Amino acid sequence: MIARVCLCRPLQMVFPSAFFVSSLLLSGAAAQDGREPAPAESSAATAAPVPGEPLSASDPPKGCSDCHNGAADARIPGSPYPLLAGSSHASLDCTDCHASISMDDLIVDSPKPHGTAIDVVDCADCHEDESEVYQKHGRLEVGKDPDLPKCWSCHGTHEILPSTDRQSHVHQINLPGTCRACHTDVDLVKKHDILRDKPIRLYETSVHGTSTRKGLYVSATCNDCHNAEAADGKRTAHRILSPADPDSTIYHFNIPDTCGQCHANVTKDFWDGIHGQMVKRGSLESPVCTHCHGEHGIISSDNPLSPVSAARVAEETCAPCHESPVLNEKFGRTTGRHVSYIDSYHGLKSKAGGVTVATCASCHGSHRILPATDPTSSIHAENLRATCGECHPGISSELAQTCIHEAVSEVTTGWPHFFTVLYYWLIGVTISAMLLYCLADWLRQVRNMGTKPFVLRLSVNETLQHWILAISFVVLVISGFSLRFSEAWWVQLLFGWGGGEGFLIRGLVHRVAAIVFVVCSVWHMGYLCTKRGRRLFRDIVPSLSDCAHIKQQVLYVLGVQKHKPAFRRFSYMEKIEYWALVWGSVIMTFTGVLLAFDDWFVERWAIPKGFLDVMLVIHYFEAWLATLAILIWHGYSTVISPEVYPMNPAWLSGKMPRDMYTHEHPAGPKLKAYVHRKLYEEEEEAAEQPGMVPLAAEKEAPKGHVLGSATPEVSVGSVKDDATTE
Repeated sequence: MIARVCLCRPLQMVFPSAFFVSSLLLSGAAAQDGREPAPAESSAATAAPVPGEPLSASDPPKGCSDCHNGAADARIPGSPYPLLAGSSHASLDCTDCHASISMDDLIVDSPKPHGTAIDVVDCADCHEDESEVYQKHGRLEVGKDPDLPKCWSCHGTHEILPSTDRQSHVHQINLPGTCRACHTDVDLVKKHDILRDKPIRLYETSVHGTSTRKGLYVSATCNDCHNAEAADGKRTAHRILSPADPDSTIYHFNIPDTCGQCHANVTKDFWDGIHGQMVKRGSLESPVCTHCHGEHGIISSDNPLSPVSAARVAEETCAPCHESPVLNEKFGRTTGRHVSYIDSYHGLKSKAGGVTVATCASCHGSHRILPATDPTSSIHAENLRATCGECHPGISSELAQTCIHEAVSEVTTGWPHFFTVLYYWLIGVTISAMLLYCLADWLRQVRNMGTKPFVLRLSVNETLQHWILAISFVVLVISGFSLRFSEAWWVQLLFGWGGGEGFLIRGLVHRVAAIVFVVCSVWHMGYLCTKRGRRLFRDIVPSLSDCAHIKQQVLYVLGVQKHKPAFRRFSYMEKIEYWALVWGSVIMTFTGVLLAFDDWFVERWAIPKGFLDVMLVIHYFEAWLATLAILIWHGYSTVISPEVYPMNPAWLSGKMPRDMYTHEHPAGPKLKAYVHRKLYEEEEEAAEQPGMVPLAAEKEAPKGHVLGSATPEVSVGSVKDDATTE
C-alpha cells in the first residue's frame, strides 16, 4: 500500500497552537533518542531568518528548512522535521503534499510569504482507493458537512505512523483517545444530536477496553465494530456508517455478524436460536447481542454489575421483553413468567444473592434458545432430565417434568389444588372473624366512652368545621397522590377505569375538594371574629408558658420529672398543629391556584416556567409534610396514645370524657360536666332499695334531668367545681 500522505501548512494555519506544542514535544523526543532531524530538500547553507522579522529580498530562503527550522512564532508555525523523522512520510519532500507551494512564488516581503490562499492538501493524490471509499462518517457526508473528520483527524499530521506502531494514532491502544477528540466534544455532540452518552468512557471500562490496555490487541476496539464493507467486500474503518444505514455494521440486523467476527461459535448458536431466526425474518423486536450485553460498556458475565450476570439476567435482561404486554400480545405469549420464576425456589435463591442457582440461561441456554416444541431445545420434554441433571445429578424423569413457571398456589389439579382452595377458605374465614371481633370490641370501647360524664370541648360550629376540613383533606390527599402514583394498584382501583375516564374524574374531584377546603378556611376566619372565636384565638396563640411546658414534657418523658406539665385549654402540641395547618393551608392554596390556572398566569402575568416548576415542587412536598404530620402527630395524640385510646371522641360530636379532659388540661377553663342517664338493670334494682329515688320520681325531675338526656352533673376545671361554664 502506498504510504499515507499528510497535510503540513494548511493544518498549521488551522491549528497552529496544537502543531507548535506537538512539534516541540517530538523535537525533544528525537533529541533524547539521539535521532537527527530529517534533512531539508535544499542543502543550501543559509542563515535562518530571525523570527518575527520580514524576510530579506537580498537573501531569500532556498528551502523550507530555512524558515521552518525553529520555535514557532506568530508568522512561522515551527519545524515539522522532528515529527517527520520517524513517520511514514519521512522520505517525501514537503512539496509532495504541499504541491501548491512553490519557492518561485514566494512573496519575500509579505507577512504571508505563501499568499493568502493555500490549497488544502489532497491525500487522494496518493491514496486513491481510500479516498474513494471514504464518503461518509456516520451521518456526515463528504463535501456536505464541514465537521466531517479529515484524514489528519485520525492519522495525525506530520507524525503519521503505521497502524501497527504503538505510537500511531490509529493503533488499537490509541484508537479510543483518537475517537474521543470528536465524540466527547460537547459542541459537536449537541450539534449533530449524537445520542450515545460517554461511549469512550464506557468502552475503556469494558472487557474489550481493559483487555486492549493490557496488551491483548486482538480485543475489539472502535474500528473492529465500526467498519463496513467496501466495494471489494473487505471491511474498512474508512467506511463507518450510521446505524440506520442497512450497510452499517451496527445496523440492527447486522450486529450478530459484526460480533461474529470474533465470537464465531456464539454467533452460530444465536442464528440457530429463536431470536436469531426472528432477526432473519426481519423482526425489529427480536433482541440482538447489544440488547443483552450492552454496546460500548460490555463487561464480563462474572461481574455482578453485568446485565447477563446470574444475579441480574432474569430481572434486567429477560424480563423487559418477556414481561412486555405489547410483545406478549403481538407474539401470543403469556405474561407472568418472570413472576413465577421469582416465586420459585430458584428465583428466591437468586434474589437472596445466590450465584450458582439456576437462572433463565441455565435452562433455556444463553444464545441457542429454542421453544419447548423444538426437539433440540434444552427444555424439550425429552431433554429436560439432562438439562435439570446438570445441577441435580440423578434426577428422575418424572421430577424433571415439574413445571417451573407455575407457583404451587396456582396448581389447578390434584391434592395441591385441594389444599390451595382449603387454605383460601381457612385464611378468609379466620382473618375475617378476627377483624370483625377487633372492630366490634373497638366500637364497644367507643360506646363505653359515651356513657361517661363528658364536657363540651367543641361547639356545634367548631365540630362542623372540623368535619368538613377532615373530609376535604382526605379527599385532597387521595386524589392528589393518585396523579403522582398513577400506576399504583390502589390508584388503578379507584380511577383506572373507563379507558382514562376515571382520571378525568380524579382531576374534577381534586378541584372540588380544594374549593371546599378553601371555603372552610374562609369560614373559620369569619368564625374567629365572633365572641367565642376571639376567645379561641387568644387561647391558641403561642406564649412563653408553652416553652416551659415543652421543657417540662421533655423532662417527664426522660423520667427526670414525675408529673406532666399542667396544660391549659390548648397544649403546645395542639397549638403547633393549628398553626402548621394555617401555614400549610396558605402554601397549598397559593401554589394550587397557580398550578390550576398556569396558562392564564403565564399569558397574563408572564410568569416564567421555572417559577411554576418551583411551585409544583413545593405543592408536592408540602402535601407529603401535611399528610405525614396528620398521620403521625395528630394520629398519635388523638388515637394511638394510651391515655386517649380508643380515641378522643371530641371530633365526632364535640364531646370529650370528663376524666380525659381533666387529665389532659388540668389548668384549663372549668367546663360543666354532663352525663347520659340510661336505664340499666342494676339501676332498677337500686331504685327499689330504701333511700333511693324511685323511677317515677325521676320522671318528675326538672328539665335537664329527663331520663336518657344529657344531665348536668358537676363542673370540672382548674378551680373549684361550680356551675360556671366556659
